[in-house]
Amino acid sequence: MQKRLFALLSVIVILTACVPATSTPAPISTLPPTPQPTPEATQLPWWRNAIFYEIFVRSFYDTDGNGIGDFNGITQKLDYLQELGINAIWLMPIHPSPSYHGYDVINYYAVNSEYGTMDDFKNLLSEAHKRGIHIVIDLVLNHTSSQHPFFVEANSGPDSKYRNWYIWSDAAVSSDWHQGNAGYYFGHFCDCMPDLNYRNPEVTAQMENMVRFWLHDVGVDGFRIDAAKHLIEEGNKIEDTQSTHDWFKGFYTFYKSIEPEAYTVGEVYGAGASVVKSYTGDQLDQIFNFEMSSGFINSVNGESNSGVNSAIKFALQDMPDFNFATFLTNHDQNRTMSVFNGNLGKAKAAATLLLTSPGTPFIYYGEEIGMQGKKPDEDIRLPMQWSADANAGFTTATPWRAPASDYQQVNVALENEDSASLLNYYRTLTKLRLEHPALNGGEISLMETDNPGVYAVLRSSGSEKILVLVNLKDTPISDYQLSLEESLLSDGVIVPKTLFGTTDATQVTVSDGKFSGYKPINELSPYQSYIFQLQ
Repeated sequence: MQKRLFALLSVIVILTACVPATSTPAPISTLPPTPQPTPEATQLPWWRNAIFYEIFVRSFYDTDGNGIGDFNGITQKLDYLQELGINAIWLMPIHPSPSYHGYDVINYYAVNSEYGTMDDFKNLLSEAHKRGIHIVIDLVLNHTSSQHPFFVEANSGPDSKYRNWYIWSDAAVSSDWHQGNAGYYFGHFCDCMPDLNYRNPEVTAQMENMVRFWLHDVGVDGFRIDAAKHLIEEGNKIEDTQSTHDWFKGFYTFYKSIEPEAYTVGEVYGAGASVVKSYTGDQLDQIFNFEMSSGFINSVNGESNSGVNSAIKFALQDMPDFNFATFLTNHDQNRTMSVFNGNLGKAKAAATLLLTSPGTPFIYYGEEIGMQGKKPDEDIRLPMQWSADANAGFTTATPWRAPASDYQQVNVALENEDSASLLNYYRTLTKLRLEHPALNGGEISLMETDNPGVYAVLRSSGSEKILVLVNLKDTPISDYQLSLEESLLSDGVIVPKTLFGTTDATQVTVSDGKFSGYKPINELSPYQSYIFQLQ
Protein backbone atom coordinates (compact mmCIF):
# COMPACT_ATOMS: atom_id res chain seq x y z
CA MET A 1 0.00 0.00 0.00
CA GLN A 2 2.87 2.37 0.89
CA LYS A 3 4.59 1.64 -2.46
CA ARG A 4 1.36 2.36 -4.33
CA LEU A 5 0.82 5.64 -2.46
CA PHE A 6 4.42 6.68 -3.14
CA ALA A 7 4.01 5.94 -6.85
CA LEU A 8 0.81 7.99 -7.02
CA LEU A 9 2.45 10.95 -5.24
CA SER A 10 5.39 10.73 -7.67
CA VAL A 11 3.06 11.00 -10.66
CA ILE A 12 1.31 14.01 -9.11
CA VAL A 13 4.66 15.76 -8.58
CA ILE A 14 5.72 15.09 -12.19
CA LEU A 15 2.40 16.30 -13.57
CA THR A 16 2.66 19.49 -11.55
CA ALA A 17 6.15 20.10 -12.88
CA CYS A 18 4.98 19.77 -16.49
CA VAL A 19 2.28 22.44 -16.32
CA PRO A 20 2.62 26.14 -15.48
CA ALA A 21 0.88 27.39 -12.35
CA THR A 22 -2.13 28.37 -14.46
CA SER A 23 -3.08 25.13 -16.18
CA THR A 24 -6.39 26.43 -17.50
CA PRO A 25 -6.54 29.15 -20.12
CA ALA A 26 -6.34 32.64 -18.64
CA PRO A 27 -9.00 35.13 -19.73
CA ILE A 28 -8.03 36.71 -23.03
CA SER A 29 -8.88 40.11 -21.55
CA THR A 30 -5.79 39.85 -19.31
CA LEU A 31 -3.48 40.02 -22.32
CA PRO A 32 -1.99 43.36 -23.41
CA PRO A 33 -3.88 45.12 -26.19
CA THR A 34 -2.86 44.16 -29.71
CA PRO A 35 -1.31 47.09 -31.61
CA GLN A 36 -3.21 48.10 -34.73
CA PRO A 37 -1.35 47.23 -37.94
CA THR A 38 -0.32 50.00 -40.29
CA PRO A 39 -2.02 50.12 -43.71
CA GLU A 40 1.20 48.75 -45.26
CA ALA A 41 1.24 45.81 -42.86
CA THR A 42 -2.30 44.79 -43.81
CA GLN A 43 -1.36 44.20 -47.45
CA LEU A 44 0.32 40.83 -46.94
CA PRO A 45 1.17 38.97 -43.72
CA TRP A 46 4.87 38.56 -43.02
CA TRP A 47 4.99 34.88 -43.99
CA ARG A 48 3.93 35.64 -47.55
CA ASN A 49 7.26 37.45 -48.01
CA ALA A 50 9.34 34.95 -46.02
CA ILE A 51 12.12 32.56 -47.01
CA PHE A 52 12.19 29.87 -44.32
CA TYR A 53 15.07 27.68 -43.20
CA GLU A 54 14.30 24.36 -41.47
CA ILE A 55 16.74 23.47 -38.67
CA PHE A 56 17.23 20.25 -36.73
CA VAL A 57 18.79 21.81 -33.63
CA ARG A 58 20.66 18.63 -32.67
CA SER A 59 22.60 18.76 -35.94
CA PHE A 60 23.18 22.46 -36.61
CA TYR A 61 26.04 23.74 -34.45
CA ASP A 62 27.41 22.71 -31.04
CA THR A 63 28.81 25.42 -28.75
CA ASP A 64 29.11 23.62 -25.41
CA GLY A 65 31.16 20.62 -26.52
CA ASN A 66 28.67 17.83 -25.86
CA GLY A 67 28.42 16.72 -29.48
CA ILE A 68 24.86 18.01 -29.80
CA GLY A 69 23.73 21.19 -31.53
CA ASP A 70 22.18 23.87 -29.35
CA PHE A 71 20.26 27.14 -29.31
CA ASN A 72 23.45 29.16 -28.84
CA GLY A 73 24.83 27.49 -31.95
CA ILE A 74 21.94 28.81 -34.02
CA THR A 75 22.40 32.25 -32.46
CA GLN A 76 26.06 32.23 -33.50
CA LYS A 77 25.08 31.34 -37.08
CA LEU A 78 22.37 33.99 -37.53
CA ASP A 79 24.74 36.12 -39.60
CA TYR A 80 25.25 33.16 -41.93
CA LEU A 81 21.50 32.70 -42.28
CA GLN A 82 20.98 36.40 -42.88
CA GLU A 83 23.61 36.37 -45.62
CA LEU A 84 21.84 33.37 -47.15
CA GLY A 85 18.72 35.53 -47.45
CA ILE A 86 16.77 33.78 -44.70
CA ASN A 87 14.19 35.84 -42.84
CA ALA A 88 12.32 33.05 -41.04
CA ILE A 89 13.32 29.82 -39.25
CA TRP A 90 11.41 26.63 -38.48
CA LEU A 91 12.92 24.68 -35.59
CA MET A 92 12.17 20.97 -35.47
CA PRO A 93 10.96 19.85 -31.99
CA ILE A 94 12.70 21.60 -29.10
CA HIS A 95 10.74 20.06 -26.20
CA PRO A 96 12.07 17.40 -23.80
CA SER A 97 11.71 13.96 -25.37
CA PRO A 98 13.08 10.43 -24.91
CA SER A 99 13.94 10.24 -28.62
CA TYR A 100 16.69 11.92 -30.62
CA HIS A 101 14.17 13.56 -33.00
CA GLY A 102 11.78 14.97 -30.41
CA TYR A 103 8.45 14.09 -31.99
CA ASP A 104 7.32 12.30 -28.81
CA VAL A 105 7.03 15.10 -26.26
CA ILE A 106 7.16 14.62 -22.48
CA ASN A 107 6.80 18.29 -21.49
CA TYR A 108 5.24 20.95 -23.73
CA TYR A 109 6.22 23.82 -21.42
CA ALA A 110 9.99 23.32 -21.41
CA VAL A 111 12.93 23.05 -23.81
CA ASN A 112 15.21 20.07 -24.31
CA SER A 113 18.08 20.56 -21.84
CA GLU A 114 20.50 19.06 -24.40
CA TYR A 115 19.80 22.13 -26.54
CA GLY A 116 20.26 24.65 -23.73
CA THR A 117 18.05 26.56 -21.31
CA MET A 118 14.87 28.53 -21.83
CA ASP A 119 16.98 31.67 -21.40
CA ASP A 120 19.23 30.45 -24.24
CA PHE A 121 16.17 29.98 -26.41
CA LYS A 122 14.78 33.41 -25.53
CA ASN A 123 18.15 34.94 -26.38
CA LEU A 124 18.00 33.22 -29.78
CA LEU A 125 14.53 34.68 -30.31
CA SER A 126 15.72 38.14 -29.33
CA GLU A 127 18.79 38.07 -31.57
CA ALA A 128 16.78 36.71 -34.49
CA HIS A 129 14.11 39.37 -34.08
CA LYS A 130 16.78 42.09 -34.06
CA ARG A 131 17.69 40.89 -37.55
CA GLY A 132 14.10 40.75 -38.74
CA ILE A 133 14.09 36.93 -38.61
CA HIS A 134 10.92 35.20 -37.38
CA ILE A 135 11.06 31.85 -35.57
CA VAL A 136 8.36 29.16 -35.50
CA ILE A 137 8.65 25.90 -33.58
CA ASP A 138 7.40 22.40 -34.27
CA LEU A 139 4.15 21.68 -32.41
CA VAL A 140 3.19 18.03 -31.99
CA LEU A 141 -0.54 18.14 -31.28
CA ASN A 142 -1.60 14.68 -32.45
CA HIS A 143 0.13 12.65 -29.75
CA THR A 144 2.42 12.75 -26.73
CA SER A 145 5.24 10.45 -25.71
CA SER A 146 4.21 7.26 -23.93
CA GLN A 147 6.53 8.60 -21.21
CA HIS A 148 4.58 11.85 -20.84
CA PRO A 149 3.25 12.04 -17.26
CA PHE A 150 -0.32 12.42 -18.56
CA PHE A 151 -0.10 9.08 -20.36
CA VAL A 152 1.80 7.35 -17.55
CA GLU A 153 -1.04 8.29 -15.22
CA ALA A 154 -3.73 7.50 -17.83
CA ASN A 155 -2.23 4.04 -18.30
CA SER A 156 -2.43 3.29 -14.58
CA GLY A 157 -6.03 2.13 -14.95
CA PRO A 158 -9.60 2.98 -16.02
CA ASP A 159 -10.17 5.22 -13.00
CA SER A 160 -7.35 7.62 -13.85
CA LYS A 161 -8.42 11.27 -14.24
CA TYR A 162 -6.32 11.36 -17.43
CA ARG A 163 -7.70 8.15 -18.91
CA ASN A 164 -10.04 10.03 -21.26
CA TRP A 165 -7.18 12.23 -22.47
CA TYR A 166 -6.23 9.32 -24.73
CA ILE A 167 -8.18 6.84 -26.85
CA TRP A 168 -8.91 3.38 -25.45
CA SER A 169 -10.52 0.15 -26.60
CA ASP A 170 -11.19 -3.28 -25.14
CA ALA A 171 -9.74 -4.89 -28.27
CA ALA A 172 -7.00 -4.19 -30.81
CA VAL A 173 -9.06 -3.53 -33.93
CA SER A 174 -6.02 -2.65 -36.08
CA SER A 175 -2.25 -2.37 -35.90
CA ASP A 176 -2.68 1.19 -34.57
CA TRP A 177 -3.88 -0.22 -31.23
CA HIS A 178 -1.35 -1.15 -28.55
CA GLN A 179 -1.59 -3.13 -25.32
CA GLY A 180 -1.88 -0.91 -22.28
CA ASN A 181 -3.06 -1.46 -18.74
CA ALA A 182 -6.69 -2.63 -18.75
CA GLY A 183 -7.21 -2.08 -22.45
CA TYR A 184 -5.63 -0.99 -25.72
CA TYR A 185 -4.67 2.57 -26.61
CA PHE A 186 -4.61 4.17 -30.06
CA GLY A 187 -1.22 5.26 -31.39
CA HIS A 188 -1.17 5.73 -35.14
CA PHE A 189 2.58 6.29 -35.48
CA CYS A 190 3.87 3.83 -32.87
CA ASP A 191 3.22 2.51 -29.37
CA CYS A 192 5.63 5.19 -28.13
CA MET A 193 3.29 7.95 -29.41
CA PRO A 194 -0.25 7.54 -27.99
CA ASP A 195 -2.80 9.77 -29.73
CA LEU A 196 -4.52 12.46 -27.70
CA ASN A 197 -8.32 12.48 -27.50
CA TYR A 198 -9.49 15.84 -28.83
CA ARG A 199 -13.11 14.93 -28.26
CA ASN A 200 -12.28 15.67 -24.64
CA PRO A 201 -12.49 19.46 -24.13
CA GLU A 202 -9.90 19.23 -21.34
CA VAL A 203 -7.28 18.22 -23.91
CA THR A 204 -8.13 21.19 -26.11
CA ALA A 205 -8.01 23.54 -23.11
CA GLN A 206 -4.59 22.24 -22.11
CA MET A 207 -3.17 22.63 -25.63
CA GLU A 208 -4.61 26.12 -25.96
CA ASN A 209 -2.98 27.03 -22.67
CA MET A 210 0.32 25.72 -24.01
CA VAL A 211 -0.06 27.72 -27.24
CA ARG A 212 -0.69 30.86 -25.18
CA PHE A 213 2.46 30.15 -23.19
CA TRP A 214 4.69 29.95 -26.26
CA LEU A 215 3.11 32.87 -28.13
CA HIS A 216 2.54 35.26 -25.26
CA ASP A 217 5.02 34.33 -22.53
CA VAL A 218 7.97 33.10 -24.62
CA GLY A 219 7.36 35.08 -27.81
CA VAL A 220 7.66 32.62 -30.70
CA ASP A 221 6.15 33.73 -34.00
CA GLY A 222 4.09 30.62 -34.66
CA PHE A 223 4.12 26.89 -35.18
CA ARG A 224 4.62 24.14 -37.71
CA ILE A 225 1.81 21.67 -36.95
CA ASP A 226 3.04 18.08 -37.18
CA ALA A 227 0.72 15.37 -38.58
CA ALA A 228 -2.17 17.83 -38.83
CA LYS A 229 -4.43 15.55 -40.87
CA HIS A 230 -4.45 12.81 -38.21
CA LEU A 231 -5.84 14.83 -35.29
CA ILE A 232 -9.31 13.29 -34.84
CA GLU A 233 -10.43 9.94 -36.21
CA GLU A 234 -13.95 9.10 -37.34
CA GLY A 235 -14.41 5.34 -37.25
CA ASN A 236 -12.02 3.80 -39.77
CA LYS A 237 -11.22 7.17 -41.31
CA ILE A 238 -8.01 8.38 -39.71
CA GLU A 239 -7.07 11.41 -41.79
CA ASP A 240 -8.63 14.64 -43.09
CA THR A 241 -11.86 14.08 -41.16
CA GLN A 242 -14.52 16.74 -40.75
CA SER A 243 -13.92 16.62 -37.00
CA THR A 244 -10.26 17.54 -37.60
CA HIS A 245 -11.26 20.47 -39.80
CA ASP A 246 -13.80 21.65 -37.21
CA TRP A 247 -11.22 21.47 -34.42
CA PHE A 248 -8.71 23.52 -36.41
CA LYS A 249 -11.35 26.19 -37.02
CA GLY A 250 -11.60 26.69 -33.27
CA PHE A 251 -7.83 26.52 -32.94
CA TYR A 252 -7.42 29.22 -35.61
CA THR A 253 -9.77 31.57 -33.78
CA PHE A 254 -7.93 30.91 -30.54
CA TYR A 255 -4.35 31.51 -31.62
CA LYS A 256 -5.31 34.58 -33.66
CA SER A 257 -6.96 36.00 -30.52
CA ILE A 258 -3.63 35.61 -28.73
CA GLU A 259 -1.48 37.03 -31.52
CA PRO A 260 -3.07 38.05 -34.85
CA GLU A 261 0.33 37.94 -36.56
CA ALA A 262 1.08 34.39 -35.37
CA TYR A 263 1.69 31.94 -38.21
CA THR A 264 0.85 28.26 -38.48
CA VAL A 265 1.91 25.95 -41.29
CA GLY A 266 0.48 22.45 -41.30
CA GLU A 267 2.02 19.18 -42.37
CA VAL A 268 -0.65 17.30 -44.31
CA TYR A 269 1.58 14.67 -45.82
CA GLY A 270 1.07 14.24 -49.58
CA ALA A 271 -1.27 17.23 -49.88
CA GLY A 272 -1.83 18.77 -53.29
CA ALA A 273 -3.53 22.09 -53.97
CA SER A 274 -7.09 20.81 -53.48
CA VAL A 275 -6.31 19.37 -50.02
CA VAL A 276 -4.25 22.44 -49.15
CA LYS A 277 -7.30 24.57 -49.93
CA SER A 278 -9.48 22.56 -47.54
CA TYR A 279 -7.31 23.58 -44.55
CA THR A 280 -6.41 27.14 -45.53
CA GLY A 281 -8.14 30.38 -44.57
CA ASP A 282 -10.01 29.54 -41.38
CA GLN A 283 -7.94 26.67 -39.92
CA LEU A 284 -4.22 27.11 -40.62
CA ASP A 285 -2.40 29.95 -42.34
CA GLN A 286 -0.63 27.67 -44.78
CA ILE A 287 -0.12 23.99 -45.63
CA PHE A 288 2.94 22.40 -47.22
CA ASN A 289 2.16 21.65 -50.86
CA PHE A 290 3.72 18.24 -51.49
CA GLU A 291 2.41 18.29 -55.06
CA MET A 292 4.60 21.30 -55.82
CA SER A 293 7.57 19.65 -54.13
CA SER A 294 7.17 16.52 -56.25
CA GLY A 295 6.79 18.70 -59.35
CA PHE A 296 10.07 20.49 -58.68
CA ILE A 297 12.01 17.31 -57.93
CA ASN A 298 10.48 15.10 -60.63
CA SER A 299 10.85 17.67 -63.39
CA VAL A 300 14.52 18.22 -62.60
CA ASN A 301 15.28 14.53 -62.13
CA GLY A 302 13.27 13.48 -65.18
CA GLU A 303 14.52 16.44 -67.25
CA SER A 304 10.96 17.31 -68.31
CA ASN A 305 8.69 20.24 -67.46
CA SER A 306 5.59 18.05 -67.15
CA GLY A 307 5.79 17.53 -63.37
CA VAL A 308 6.21 21.14 -62.34
CA ASN A 309 3.82 22.42 -65.03
CA SER A 310 1.15 20.02 -63.81
CA ALA A 311 1.60 21.10 -60.18
CA ILE A 312 1.36 24.76 -61.17
CA LYS A 313 -1.80 24.11 -63.21
CA PHE A 314 -3.45 22.37 -60.24
CA ALA A 315 -2.47 25.25 -57.99
CA LEU A 316 -3.83 27.82 -60.43
CA GLN A 317 -7.09 25.89 -60.41
CA ASP A 318 -7.48 25.34 -56.65
CA MET A 319 -5.19 27.89 -54.94
CA PRO A 320 -4.56 30.67 -57.48
CA ASP A 321 -3.08 32.93 -54.80
CA PHE A 322 -0.44 30.21 -54.08
CA ASN A 323 -0.95 30.76 -50.34
CA PHE A 324 0.93 27.64 -49.31
CA ALA A 325 4.42 26.50 -48.31
CA THR A 326 6.82 25.07 -50.89
CA PHE A 327 9.99 23.00 -50.51
CA LEU A 328 12.25 20.53 -52.30
CA THR A 329 12.67 17.81 -49.66
CA ASN A 330 12.41 17.85 -45.87
CA HIS A 331 13.56 15.95 -42.77
CA ASP A 332 11.37 12.94 -43.62
CA GLN A 333 12.71 12.44 -47.14
CA ASN A 334 16.00 11.58 -48.80
CA ARG A 335 17.96 14.77 -49.27
CA THR A 336 17.66 16.66 -52.54
CA MET A 337 21.28 16.16 -53.58
CA SER A 338 21.00 12.42 -52.94
CA VAL A 339 17.86 12.25 -55.07
CA PHE A 340 19.93 13.90 -57.82
CA ASN A 341 22.86 11.50 -57.25
CA GLY A 342 25.20 14.39 -56.48
CA ASN A 343 24.49 16.27 -59.71
CA LEU A 344 25.26 19.94 -59.05
CA GLY A 345 23.51 21.13 -62.22
CA LYS A 346 20.27 19.48 -61.14
CA ALA A 347 20.56 20.92 -57.63
CA LYS A 348 20.91 24.41 -59.09
CA ALA A 349 17.97 23.94 -61.45
CA ALA A 350 15.80 22.74 -58.54
CA ALA A 351 16.83 25.77 -56.48
CA THR A 352 15.70 27.99 -59.36
CA LEU A 353 12.29 26.32 -59.53
CA LEU A 354 11.79 26.65 -55.76
CA LEU A 355 12.98 30.23 -55.35
CA THR A 356 11.34 31.72 -58.43
CA SER A 357 7.93 30.12 -57.83
CA PRO A 358 5.10 31.66 -55.81
CA GLY A 359 4.37 30.30 -52.35
CA THR A 360 6.46 30.50 -49.18
CA PRO A 361 9.71 28.54 -49.75
CA PHE A 362 11.35 26.38 -47.07
CA ILE A 363 15.02 25.38 -47.38
CA TYR A 364 16.15 22.32 -45.39
CA TYR A 365 19.40 23.01 -43.53
CA GLY A 366 22.41 21.94 -45.61
CA GLU A 367 20.40 21.86 -48.82
CA GLU A 368 22.06 25.10 -49.85
CA ILE A 369 25.51 23.47 -49.85
CA GLY A 370 24.44 20.15 -51.36
CA MET A 371 24.52 17.91 -48.29
CA GLN A 372 23.55 14.34 -49.07
CA GLY A 373 21.66 11.79 -47.01
CA LYS A 374 19.43 8.77 -47.50
CA LYS A 375 17.22 7.02 -44.98
CA PRO A 376 17.27 5.77 -42.23
CA ASP A 377 16.05 9.05 -40.77
CA GLU A 378 19.19 9.72 -38.73
CA ASP A 379 21.17 9.85 -41.96
CA ILE A 380 18.99 12.54 -43.51
CA ARG A 381 19.49 14.65 -40.35
CA LEU A 382 23.28 14.53 -40.05
CA PRO A 383 25.43 17.37 -38.63
CA MET A 384 25.72 20.53 -40.70
CA GLN A 385 28.96 20.64 -42.72
CA TRP A 386 30.57 23.95 -41.78
CA SER A 387 34.19 23.27 -42.77
CA ALA A 388 36.78 20.62 -43.65
CA ASP A 389 37.94 20.55 -40.03
CA ALA A 390 37.33 17.55 -37.79
CA ASN A 391 33.66 16.63 -37.45
CA ALA A 392 32.83 19.07 -40.26
CA GLY A 393 33.36 21.99 -37.88
CA PHE A 394 30.09 21.04 -36.17
CA THR A 395 31.56 20.21 -32.75
CA THR A 396 34.86 19.90 -30.88
CA ALA A 397 33.57 16.74 -29.21
CA THR A 398 32.33 13.39 -30.48
CA PRO A 399 29.23 14.28 -32.53
CA TRP A 400 25.91 12.62 -31.74
CA ARG A 401 26.22 11.10 -35.20
CA ALA A 402 29.19 11.24 -37.54
CA PRO A 403 28.93 13.76 -40.39
CA ALA A 404 28.62 12.59 -44.00
CA SER A 405 31.84 11.27 -45.50
CA ASP A 406 32.02 14.06 -48.12
CA TYR A 407 32.24 16.95 -45.65
CA GLN A 408 35.81 17.85 -46.63
CA GLN A 409 34.62 18.55 -50.20
CA VAL A 410 31.14 19.86 -49.35
CA ASN A 411 31.04 22.53 -46.66
CA VAL A 412 30.20 26.16 -46.03
CA ALA A 413 33.80 27.42 -45.74
CA LEU A 414 34.82 25.93 -49.08
CA GLU A 415 31.72 27.04 -50.97
CA ASN A 416 31.88 30.49 -49.45
CA GLU A 417 35.02 31.16 -51.50
CA ASP A 418 33.72 29.64 -54.73
CA SER A 419 31.60 32.02 -56.81
CA ALA A 420 30.19 29.06 -58.77
CA SER A 421 29.18 27.08 -55.67
CA LEU A 422 25.67 25.97 -54.84
CA LEU A 423 25.77 28.13 -51.70
CA ASN A 424 26.45 31.31 -53.67
CA TYR A 425 23.84 30.24 -56.21
CA TYR A 426 21.25 30.13 -53.41
CA ARG A 427 22.41 33.49 -52.10
CA THR A 428 21.96 35.10 -55.50
CA LEU A 429 18.47 33.66 -55.95
CA THR A 430 17.23 34.62 -52.48
CA LYS A 431 18.51 38.16 -53.00
CA LEU A 432 16.64 38.40 -56.31
CA ARG A 433 13.49 37.01 -54.74
CA LEU A 434 13.53 39.51 -51.88
CA GLU A 435 14.33 42.45 -54.19
CA HIS A 436 11.70 41.75 -56.84
CA PRO A 437 7.99 41.63 -55.89
CA ALA A 438 7.21 39.67 -59.06
CA LEU A 439 9.43 36.79 -57.88
CA ASN A 440 8.24 36.97 -54.29
CA GLY A 441 4.50 37.47 -54.06
CA GLY A 442 3.60 37.87 -57.70
CA GLU A 443 1.39 35.84 -60.02
CA ILE A 444 2.64 33.10 -62.36
CA SER A 445 1.76 32.26 -65.97
CA LEU A 446 3.00 29.14 -67.74
CA MET A 447 4.42 29.47 -71.24
CA GLU A 448 4.43 27.04 -74.11
CA THR A 449 8.03 26.09 -74.94
CA ASP A 450 7.69 23.51 -77.76
CA ASN A 451 10.23 21.42 -75.87
CA PRO A 452 9.56 19.42 -72.66
CA GLY A 453 13.15 20.02 -71.58
CA VAL A 454 12.51 23.74 -71.22
CA TYR A 455 10.64 25.33 -68.32
CA ALA A 456 9.39 28.89 -68.78
CA VAL A 457 7.06 31.09 -66.73
CA LEU A 458 6.20 34.77 -66.51
CA ARG A 459 6.06 36.19 -62.99
CA SER A 460 4.00 39.36 -62.57
CA SER A 461 3.49 41.96 -59.86
CA GLY A 462 1.94 45.26 -60.86
CA SER A 463 4.01 46.67 -63.71
CA GLU A 464 6.94 44.31 -63.09
CA LYS A 465 7.12 41.28 -65.39
CA ILE A 466 9.90 38.71 -65.08
CA LEU A 467 10.67 35.79 -67.39
CA VAL A 468 12.16 32.66 -65.79
CA LEU A 469 13.72 30.18 -68.22
CA VAL A 470 15.40 26.86 -67.29
CA ASN A 471 17.04 24.15 -69.37
CA LEU A 472 16.16 20.98 -67.44
CA LYS A 473 18.41 18.74 -69.54
CA ASP A 474 22.09 17.82 -69.34
CA THR A 475 22.57 18.80 -73.00
CA PRO A 476 22.28 22.17 -74.79
CA ILE A 477 18.85 23.02 -76.22
CA SER A 478 18.32 25.17 -79.30
CA ASP A 479 15.03 23.73 -80.67
CA TYR A 480 12.54 25.63 -78.55
CA GLN A 481 10.37 28.73 -78.74
CA LEU A 482 8.26 30.53 -76.19
CA SER A 483 4.63 31.56 -76.46
CA LEU A 484 2.75 33.70 -73.94
CA GLU A 485 -0.97 33.10 -74.42
CA GLU A 486 -2.27 35.60 -71.83
CA SER A 487 -2.41 39.36 -72.42
CA LEU A 488 0.02 40.44 -69.71
CA LEU A 489 2.56 42.74 -71.38
CA SER A 490 2.52 46.19 -72.96
CA ASP A 491 2.50 46.17 -76.74
CA GLY A 492 5.66 47.06 -78.59
CA VAL A 493 9.27 45.94 -78.68
CA ILE A 494 10.76 44.91 -75.32
CA VAL A 495 14.49 44.62 -74.68
CA PRO A 496 14.83 42.21 -71.72
CA LYS A 497 17.06 43.19 -68.81
CA THR A 498 19.24 40.33 -67.53
CA LEU A 499 18.77 39.66 -63.81
CA PHE A 500 20.35 36.22 -63.64
CA GLY A 501 22.67 34.45 -66.07
CA THR A 502 25.54 35.66 -68.21
CA THR A 503 23.68 35.87 -71.51
CA ASP A 504 21.55 38.78 -72.73
CA ALA A 505 18.24 37.99 -74.39
CA THR A 506 17.07 39.15 -77.80
CA GLN A 507 14.26 41.65 -78.01
CA VAL A 508 10.66 40.48 -78.22
CA THR A 509 7.72 42.03 -80.06
CA VAL A 510 4.47 42.08 -78.08
CA SER A 511 1.06 42.33 -79.72
CA ASP A 512 -2.25 42.31 -77.81
CA GLY A 513 -0.19 41.76 -74.65
CA LYS A 514 1.15 38.43 -75.96
CA PHE A 515 4.00 36.99 -77.97
CA SER A 516 4.75 33.75 -79.80
CA GLY A 517 7.69 32.07 -81.49
CA TYR A 518 10.09 33.89 -79.17
CA LYS A 519 13.61 32.52 -78.76
CA PRO A 520 15.39 34.78 -76.26
CA ILE A 521 18.66 32.81 -76.39
CA ASN A 522 19.85 30.79 -79.36
CA GLU A 523 21.15 27.90 -77.26
CA LEU A 524 20.30 27.11 -73.63
CA SER A 525 23.24 25.61 -71.74
CA PRO A 526 22.75 22.36 -69.77
CA TYR A 527 20.82 22.87 -66.52
CA GLN A 528 21.22 26.63 -66.96
CA SER A 529 18.71 29.12 -65.57
CA TYR A 530 18.00 32.57 -67.01
CA ILE A 531 15.96 35.34 -65.43
CA PHE A 532 14.99 38.48 -67.39
CA GLN A 533 12.98 41.54 -66.48
CA LEU A 534 10.60 42.33 -69.32
CA GLN A 535 8.86 45.34 -67.78
